[in-house]
Amino acid sequence: MRWREALHPVTMQRVALLAPWDALRDVLVAVADDGRVALDDVPADADGTSPRAPAAATARLQRLPSGGVTPTLSLSVPDLDRCEQDGRVDLIAGEAQLEQRAGQSLIRGNVAALVGWMPADAVPELAGRIAESGGAVVPMPRPAGVEPPTLLPQAAAPREFAPLVNTYGTVPYADIDPSVLAGLAYVVMFGIMFADVGHGALLLLGAAAIRLGWSKRLTRLRPVWLFLACGGIASMAFGVLYGEFFGPTQVVPTVWLAPLDDPLQLLGAAIAVGALLLAGAYALGSINRFREGGWRMAAYAPSGLAGSALFFGIGAAVGGWYLDQAWLALLGGAVATVGLTAAFVGLFAAAGGGGSGAAQAAIELFDMVVRLGSSLVSFARLGAFGLTHAALGVVIWGATVVLWERGLIGAVGAVALFVVGNALVFGLEGLVAGVQALRLEYYELFSRVFDGEGRPFRPWHIPLATTEVSR
Repeated sequence: MRWREALHPVTMQRVALLAPWDALRDVLVAVADDGRVALDDVPADADGTSPRAPAAATARLQRLPSGGVTPTLSLSVPDLDRCEQDGRVDLIAGEAQLEQRAGQSLIRGNVAALVGWMPADAVPELAGRIAESGGAVVPMPRPAGVEPPTLLPQAAAPREFAPLVNTYGTVPYADIDPSVLAGLAYVVMFGIMFADVGHGALLLLGAAAIRLGWSKRLTRLRPVWLFLACGGIASMAFGVLYGEFFGPTQVVPTVWLAPLDDPLQLLGAAIAVGALLLAGAYALGSINRFREGGWRMAAYAPSGLAGSALFFGIGAAVGGWYLDQAWLALLGGAVATVGLTAAFVGLFAAAGGGGSGAAQAAIELFDMVVRLGSSLVSFARLGAFGLTHAALGVVIWGATVVLWERGLIGAVGAVALFVVGNALVFGLEGLVAGVQALRLEYYELFSRVFDGEGRPFRPWHIPLATTEVSR
């Protein structure tokens, strides 16, 4: 997969599935087994009529216990009586779904049609498969005002990080898929708060155990193994910068800053990291607004160019003031003013104009400015929780050193305190850092990247049974 293809959802194609009425079941079996078509639900009063096959399987299924049964299909029409006698409720359930789909088809003469969406690159393969049964796949133009369903790329990295985005919402079809960037931002924020070479190494070891299947109990954690591995690497990297290895044990040298030596510098660095992440979020948001609605939407959206201009303008103004560069401060103020004006125009138009629209736009504009400031300050928690982690390490290591000097019993107590204390810090701080990184990702970053939600691609899939019960 080319890197550009991994930046946006899979290209979808609107298709019509055509089949002679007497071959409709064979075509539906092929489509269901292929599992790459999301069929539209057609209203019961849709135009087009033809004699329908009786819903024998549906009626039979209603009086059978079918809870927890996974539907399957048979290539040939199954004997429903034998299925019931043999307890093959799965085949009856699969046949019932075929009846439901057949009942939703549009009929013209002897031709039945169903419409839906599927990945564009899968159309030729499915067309060749159902042609054997007399069916056809006909590409159709995208209906005006209808957004295709979203299927994210199945490449390794986007697939592993996709749950982080899917938990927030479905990526709109027109938007860039931010899964990889979101995953990287998450692990960087986690590493800043959970900075310790020893604790990071434990996370990395746990990720390896999950990925390699060292224990069956860890199998359920396999979807998050990459997060744990990357989080462990980030924790080790920032642990080297802070000089932390199960606390300030001086096993690793301090490359940059011991957190408790200069807390204000650490908090300032955390806000600087937050500013970079917000800049990236505004950049992605501007691109997404353009892809969704063109230049006009991108220019006036608070999460588009208007919001970006306000953010970068304020940053330039503050930088000019700090560096005592009047020209930079004036330029930043001008850019911020342009952003505020564009955002007001967009909010005013969205509110419907008039006096009430102006009042609503003014309130939303004020909220936009306040949210921008609060979002930036929110990233100070990266440094704050990094300080908490370091402080707990200092307490445990200090108490360990004191006990170690109290003879044999003290040494035993020191080892116990060091192990138990680090285990508690590892569990508590790991949980806190994970939750806080998620909170910053969702509320401060994703709220600017996304302006709406798409609809997930849910293909119709029923596998073929290994054994059949034919008439």
